[in-house]
Amino acid sequence: MIATKNKPKHEIKDIALASIGKQRIEWAGREMPVLRQIKERFGSEKPLAGIRLVACCHVTTETANLAIALKAGGADALLIASNPLSTQDDVAACLVADYDIPVFAIKGEDNETYHRHVQIALDHKPNIIIDDGSDVTATLIQERQDQIADIIGTTEETTTGIVRLQAMFKDGVLTFPAVNVNDADTKHFFDNRYGTGQSTLDGIIRATNILLAGKTLVVAGYGWCGKGTAMRARGLGANVIVTEIDPTKAIEAVMDGFRVMPMAQAASQGDLFITVTGNKHVIRKEHFESMKDGAIVCNSGHFDIEIDLKSLGEMATEVREVRNFTQEYCLSNGKSVVVLGEGRLINLAAAEGHPSAVMDMSFANQALACEYLVKNKGKLEPGLHSIPEEVDKEIARLKLQAMNIAIDTLTSEQVEYMNSWTSGT
Repeated sequence: MIATKNKPKHEIKDIALASIGKQRIEWAGREMPVLRQIKERFGSEKPLAGIRLVACCHVTTETANLAIALKAGGADALLIASNPLSTQDDVAACLVADYDIPVFAIKGEDNETYHRHVQIALDHKPNIIIDDGSDVTATLIQERQDQIADIIGTTEETTTGIVRLQAMFKDGVLTFPAVNVNDADTKHFFDNRYGTGQSTLDGIIRATNILLAGKTLVVAGYGWCGKGTAMRARGLGANVIVTEIDPTKAIEAVMDGFRVMPMAQAASQGDLFITVTGNKHVIRKEHFESMKDGAIVCNSGHFDIEIDLKSLGEMATEVREVRNFTQEYCLSNGKSVVVLGEGRLINLAAAEGHPSAVMDMSFANQALACEYLVKNKGKLEPGLHSIPEEVDKEIARLKLQAMNIAIDTLTSEQVEYMNSWTSGT
């Protein structure tokens, strides 16, 4: 850590890791052509010049490419981790050493350190907050009311964070614009489904080295993350059960060919459990009690509250580390439950998160959302705002272009037909 006048410039594990991080950031950048084009335009236009920006994100190679693009656009950017186990220490080191971007993130940092970093982020007096779970925004509203006047807006890319922002607006405390990056088509259709689907199973396999084929795998939640996880698990030969509270999503899972049942029923059948709901205590004491000996549980939702680890700890006679990111809870009934990644995001705790190609679109949305907030400063009402459709479509167009894929365009006759009500059968 380097300090200037008692104020830390950064807080990372080891600056000597920078060269490794640089190689990995550049490798990820190869798979992020849309963000690269945005960075090039930002470099010439400087749409974020003079903007103090705080990003609370998973500190990965993909996030690094976003931070570099934002700085190219003129932003005075500072980065903190949004999850204690998601930081890649070599990436943090490279951003500090090679790009002079202040980073406050260390893999495995405790909750006290995390909350201190949130305070450091707010000390930066941001005009824009890029949030991942809305912790920085919530802390601003609860503890830094005097800084709200400086806020142009915030962006949020998680379902959990959007739920929190909706609650803030309902309570009348969200008094500035928030851009809902999560619900952009080029985000949730791809990042949530294909990114979460692949990276979740990647994390599980790295942590356990188990064979998924033939296992009964329970996916809690059938939103876009749940759909992707269930689809990829079935592709690896798992027998997938889905649990849901939403009747529409439940019937969709049935139509997609999955068994659907309550968690109380699935608990005794599953070999492996994955929570992706964004809610609290989806797996709890009564479920642990009926699980098979050696059942594995993990979470791929944003916060570590989906699995009731407090109750599990109280049930355990012993907790032991059996592999990296793999803890076995030995219960008084003679059985054991295995928890991966301390109940935190398994795809980032034990693996590297989403593939760069899919984060390319998600972070393109983040960069353009920041530009949108600046361009519309003072014009947007408080509350949640969607990414403009034309921005969403442009990101998809750029992605197709980078993949050398062409699509059709409407003929003049088709345009006329689509805008007419007089033509029918």
